[in-house]
Amino acid sequence: MNVAKMAPPLLSALQELGDGAPIRVIVRYREAPPPPDRLVVKAADVRTYRLIPATALQTTPEGVRTLAEDPAVERIWLDEWVHTCLDVSVPLIRAPYVWEAGYRGRGIRVGLVDTGIDRDHPDFAGRILAGKSFVGGDFQDDNGHGTHVAGILAGSGAASGGRYEGVAPEALLYVAKVLRADGSGLMSHVMAGVEWAVDQGAQVINLSLGGIGPCNGTDALSALCDAAVEQGVVVCVAAGNAGPGAATVGPPGCARQVITVGASTDTDEVANFSSRGPTLDGRVKPDLVFPGVGIVSCRARNTSMGTPLNEHYTTASGTSMATPHASGTAALLLEAAPSLTPAQIKALLQQTAVNLGLDPNTQGSGRADAFAAYQAISPQPPTPPPPPGEPQGCLTALLRLLGG
Repeated sequence: MNVAKMAPPLLSALQELGDGAPIRVIVRYREAPPPPDRLVVKAADVRTYRLIPATALQTTPEGVRTLAEDPAVERIWLDEWVHTCLDVSVPLIRAPYVWEAGYRGRGIRVGLVDTGIDRDHPDFAGRILAGKSFVGGDFQDDNGHGTHVAGILAGSGAASGGRYEGVAPEALLYVAKVLRADGSGLMSHVMAGVEWAVDQGAQVINLSLGGIGPCNGTDALSALCDAAVEQGVVVCVAAGNAGPGAATVGPPGCARQVITVGASTDTDEVANFSSRGPTLDGRVKPDLVFPGVGIVSCRARNTSMGTPLNEHYTTASGTSMATPHASGTAALLLEAAPSLTPAQIKALLQQTAVNLGLDPNTQGSGRADAFAAYQAISPQPPTPPPPPGEPQGCLTALLRLLGG
């Protein structure tokens, strides 16, 4: 058996399974994958990817061993489970100052890869361009997580009289439902959702989900996310909620080219639950932190995720909540400067972040500042307006912090 081609989690799983037991794997080929009817093993539920030369399938341990002996196969991963990353805010990162300069994410296409979205929530009216479910059924959110994340990213605040606006309240949404009602899903489903969002023309993709760490960025999902970045897409991913221990960032948070996001509080401390680096290969993660504690955002109908406030809004914490702040900020920057590359946006956010004085593997470069990043690309940055007198973001507590 050629174990050199098998990722460690796959080897562990093979030791626990009988020869005839079903096992889901992701196979990376050296060149283009063969058609499903020309696979060297008997397989079911076959899905082929474009961003990387890979195929997801169900086979047996014997089939895995056969694949490992195939010279065309480069790497075989276990198709692992991923899950939502749950546990201040829009004013704290100074997004309203960017709005005052005329940028609200208008026309920027954002891919939401999550549990779906409440298509009838007033805060997204007219801005959901398309959706697709990779876990059966339609893309209606039956968990609540995706809708909450979408609200932080791009909610208009319509159901709250503008009180709970997201970071980029005029961005357009492509919704890939890759997690089930219980908040879990397979890595292969997430990969399919990311690839679909790229194919739709998404400029930013939000992944408020992850697997168990630590990792080194060579897993299948991380590889595909890096490939999406190489296609020109800004990919923002949650670091995970396995802190405060070291080396707790899971995939795809350990991918090299994505923006990996940890969670901070409204008093600029890193949340205890926020996952820390380094990665298994010694790189600093997360890249940045954004607010992710006690965030009020959109509630999907017939769900009770978080602590509901009313019919339309609920409160939740987690790096899941921090990540859409990053995606929304990327949308603002892309509207202001459409030629920015993913690497440039990542560098802008890191270079202009507020240093919290913590270890880089706790805070990354610090807590991001959307307006400071905008000022760095604006030839004549406008003077920041005074803090609004009425709540403008996800947390009224932030306005108390700012003196509003």
